Amino acid sequence: MINLICIGIEGTAEKTGVGIVDDEGNILTSQGKQLIPESGGIHPREAAEHHTASIVPLIKDALVESKLDITDIDLVAFSRGPGLGPALRTTATAARSLAISLNVPIVGVNHCLGHVEIGRLTTGAEDPVSLYVSGGNTQVIAYESERYRVFGETLDIAMGNCLDQFAREVGLGHPGGPKVEDHARNANEYIKLPYAVKGMDLSFSGVLTAAIRKYESGAPLDDVCYSLQETAFSMLVEVTERALAHTKKQEVMLCGGVAANSRLREMLKIMSDEHYVEFYMPPVKYCGDNGAMIAWMGQLMQKNGITQKIEDTTVIQKYRTDQVDVPWMKSSKKHLILPEEITEKGAEANLYKSKWLNQNVFIKERVPKSYRIPEIDHRLRKQRTKKEAKLLSEAKRCGVKTPLIYDINKQEKALTLEEINGNMVKNIFEDASMEKIKNISRKIGENIAKLHNCGIIHGDLTTSNLIMEDDEIIFIDFGLGKNSDLVEDKGVDLLVFKKAISGIHYKIAAQCFDEVLKGYREADDYSKIIEKIEEIEGRGRYIPNLNTV
Repeated sequence: MINLICIGIEGTAEKTGVGIVDDEGNILTSQGKQLIPESGGIHPREAAEHHTASIVPLIKDALVESKLDITDIDLVAFSRGPGLGPALRTTATAARSLAISLNVPIVGVNHCLGHVEIGRLTTGAEDPVSLYVSGGNTQVIAYESERYRVFGETLDIAMGNCLDQFAREVGLGHPGGPKVEDHARNANEYIKLPYAVKGMDLSFSGVLTAAIRKYESGAPLDDVCYSLQETAFSMLVEVTERALAHTKKQEVMLCGGVAANSRLREMLKIMSDEHYVEFYMPPVKYCGDNGAMIAWMGQLMQKNGITQKIEDTTVIQKYRTDQVDVPWMKSSKKHLILPEEITEKGAEANLYKSKWLNQNVFIKERVPKSYRIPEIDHRLRKQRTKKEAKLLSEAKRCGVKTPLIYDINKQEKALTLEEINGNMVKNIFEDASMEKIKNISRKIGENIAKLHNCGIIHGDLTTSNLIMEDDEIIFIDFGLGKNSDLVEDKGVDLLVFKKAISGIHYKIAAQCFDEVLKGYREADDYSKIIEKIEEIEGRGRYIPNLNTV
């Protein structure tokens, strides 16, 4: 039986890639050539010129290595986006020319999903939470019926870009990731840097600026590299951990160019072990941008009847991950089995059933995270335990129902909390009628308004952190919360919730968030906050489309 042969052309940024994969997933070849600028970052025009000069020679090399003739090609796939406009257009033009000359079908594929799917192909992972980290993208991705959803992402620059910018500023050159990693191995001391996690999203601009300033102030380069790496990677692993706790998946996968960093691999493996889930990572040669991942995505789309006419092969610079139907994917039927003594394992803490003066209680213990160095771990657990206890009490005074606090154990970073016997809103939304979902959503909005009117930002609003008991909404897990009256912070708080529901409740997300905003109308500065939400979304790298099916 003759297999269908697909050639894939990758060219979203500075790396040109050509790969050939058959319809059984056999990678016949993967050729690549990277543009390394003499100074500064990657210029889109220079990237396009690099692709123009590299694509044809790489196609020839790929055919030689795979022992194929150009006439053996049955399908052409190319990276349609996201990426640099000139680079994408050059790649698309080459792919169209090849498809027309061979008179074969063509398909433009999503670059981000290429990383996920080559990872699943080469590792055997079925249905993972994927941490995708590269020079241009940083996302936490997971499948939820019919499409991949973005559960968390960078709100500013990508992880690889952060490392590259730092390296350029301190004179290490490009690419920065490997050089920062080398210097980090020789460090003697950790230097405190900003740690910015917002729900399942994160921000690297603050830690980047602070790291550069530390170096300019005379801090040893090795120590700054180590501190930048440990802080940024801890943030990455934490948001992956939050997505894992929210989705209840049984696998974690690391992909993208930054996956080559051994410390990041180590940290994610430790986190996965602590959550009793499997950890996967593709071979390093398939972590960075490559043509094989584009070819395999082409095969998956072709098998499921998804190809395009030549006139429809336009590029999409901001090609969202959740814009692509993935009919080949299925949710895994694996179930997580926790040790008997652990009632619930969240992203930050374990819950244990216990007794307090004959009252049924939960012990919420912020257990040490072995993937974080002690200097970061101790600080975060201490801060968040104190902050949560404070905000739980303040929220009650604002008319928002929260669990009672019976005891605070500062040494163990643990809270003894009233046992709540209600049902998680996440579970209710799975089976409830639309009318009931709307009613609950309005109540959620009303309570968020009460919090914001009191200057309380929850910081991690998801349907996993809201419980229904006796027709009341109970807010839990204020560990990422803070006191603030800033319109910006209130807008971000609502957007955290919007992102969460668009990931796991996508079919009802638009109606749900509309009802939340209706309930939120009693908020002080309501109009300014709604305007701010639109502004924040407008400057974001990725805007969740709640109308996407």
